[in-house]
Amino acid sequence: MKKALFLLMAVAMGWLTALAVVKVDRIEPTNWYVGMKNPSVQLMVYGEGIRDAEVNIDYAGVTIDSLVRLDSPNYLLVYLNTRGAQPGTMDITFKQGRSKKKVKYDLLAREMSGDKRQGFTNADVLYMLMPDRFADGNPANNQIAGMEAYKNDRTQPSLRHGGDIEGIRQHLDYFNQLGVTALWFTPVLENNSPDGHGHSTYHGYATTNYYKVDPRFGTNEEYRRLVDEAHAHGLKVVMDMIFNHCGAHHPWLKDMPSHDWFNQPDYKNNYLQTSYKLTPIMDPYASEIDLRETVEGWFVPSMPDLNHHNVHVMNYLIQNSIWWIETVGIDGIRMDTYPYAYADAMARWMKTLDAEYPNFNVVGETWVEHPAYTAAWQKGNKVGKPESYLPTVMDFSFYEKVDSAKKEETDGWWRGYNRVYNSLCFDYLYPNPSSVMAFIENHDTDRFLGNGKDMPALKQALALLLTIKRIPQLYYGTEVLMNGTKEVTDGNVRKDFPGGFPGDKHNAFTAEGRTPEQNDMFNWLSALLHWRNGNETIIRGYQTQFIPWKGVYVVTRRWHRNTVMTIINGTTKPATLEVNRYAELFEGDNRMATDVITGKQYDLSSNVPLEPRATLVLEF
Repeated sequence: MKKALFLLMAVAMGWLTALAVVKVDRIEPTNWYVGMKNPSVQLMVYGEGIRDAEVNIDYAGVTIDSLVRLDSPNYLLVYLNTRGAQPGTMDITFKQGRSKKKVKYDLLAREMSGDKRQGFTNADVLYMLMPDRFADGNPANNQIAGMEAYKNDRTQPSLRHGGDIEGIRQHLDYFNQLGVTALWFTPVLENNSPDGHGHSTYHGYATTNYYKVDPRFGTNEEYRRLVDEAHAHGLKVVMDMIFNHCGAHHPWLKDMPSHDWFNQPDYKNNYLQTSYKLTPIMDPYASEIDLRETVEGWFVPSMPDLNHHNVHVMNYLIQNSIWWIETVGIDGIRMDTYPYAYADAMARWMKTLDAEYPNFNVVGETWVEHPAYTAAWQKGNKVGKPESYLPTVMDFSFYEKVDSAKKEETDGWWRGYNRVYNSLCFDYLYPNPSSVMAFIENHDTDRFLGNGKDMPALKQALALLLTIKRIPQLYYGTEVLMNGTKEVTDGNVRKDFPGGFPGDKHNAFTAEGRTPEQNDMFNWLSALLHWRNGNETIIRGYQTQFIPWKGVYVVTRRWHRNTVMTIINGTTKPATLEVNRYAELFEGDNRMATDVITGKQYDLSSNVPLEPRATLVLEF
């Protein structure tokens, strides 16, 4: 009886299998490119019960290397070899029992070989902005039906405000007027998470679809149009990516592809929060628990931590970055929370990109305020750490030292601009100081101006930022004196750019709409930026700094017979530039210098009086 029942059940299961309908909801990447140095492609197939499907491809030059059947029945990984393939559309046939489904998949020609893609360099100045807070160019996409519940409310600093890709595109001329050469904006990929307790994912750091622009920002096609038109304006575009985590509403968390797709997958019972302390990764004495909390703990409960030691996870992410380079034509990547991910996996990613795009650039967020830590992450590091292949790192030390200096009097030892001097002394640790990104503020810090408007201090910080051996990054609105602190909410350092939204009373995009103070700041910064653009002395010049002397800090750049001298009075009292102390900079009797902002002439054969908190950038 039991045997007969078993046979009956087996027959029934066989019939069910035979009658099953193949379901393919989507495939990622959505298409791929032929002619890559690495011909291997991972296709992640989503669909109810798709795991056990047979797969066939009949397309010249394409073979199936392997099928990976994950823990969940609703995913299937298909690894292809495309070494001999030409552009075209191939058929992928999925078969389960008697059911078949044929899916068309495009293999595209590349627009250019990888070595022709030129990334951002220290010749550029990056302008960092948040799409939701910059400009609303298309109010029609503020409310999108079918998305998780959210509000668009500009009165609430942590909800969505409606800025979008079209708003950025409409202001490309503004970036040219200001004089920046590259745009970095926070992530634009889909963040389909519901609002909660007055907060939303307007910032973009909780990805729910790695191959789709968030429809509240626009479409993939609009993103490509923005990049193309930015290029036509002489502007590069840097894409913000996040490998460390995704959003809690990504399908992967609702239906985990495999038991090890995430770090701490049993998060409901055993949640592990990151400590946010990155030092254990470089600490030779680090404990296991400290290291585990850093790299395996979740950033926040709404941002699940991806396991980069799962080779399929990392393959997916690597391909995703390549896809955006090829599909949209971005000129660089800024990688969020870089040290929170496994260092060996991130090095594999960087090595892969470097092989395919040797002239591309990636900057990693490495938030520790000591140069020795930051330098250890740069490609070719001199401190004996494993190779990262990461070309550019972020100079949090410069940010912290300038932030302290603005509040202090520069004395004869440690305070004020001595802090910046002492930080730059550690440049010997960097394999390439010219490929370190410096900044005075960003979306995660207080605005440089805090809740005030200390323009002299701001000009000093910007003058240094734009003349030292670094890749400089500006934060949107600084040029029109936007301020704010994080005391209450991050949203207060991410305010809307005035004039970017329907109904704004003031339009800071135009000289007519700016206040006299705002125009003073804008014009001063614009003059400095335009002077810097293409300036070989700043791009390639040797750097010399002088220990602050009687409150005055001097940094110089020299290239051939040209010298740029940045002079900072780091005190609130009148000071004097004692020119004899800088005699090594001068050749012959001609000591006439030009203020690069005003064009005023200075005779450096005599001491130069300096007003309190004065800033001069002289060229001779």
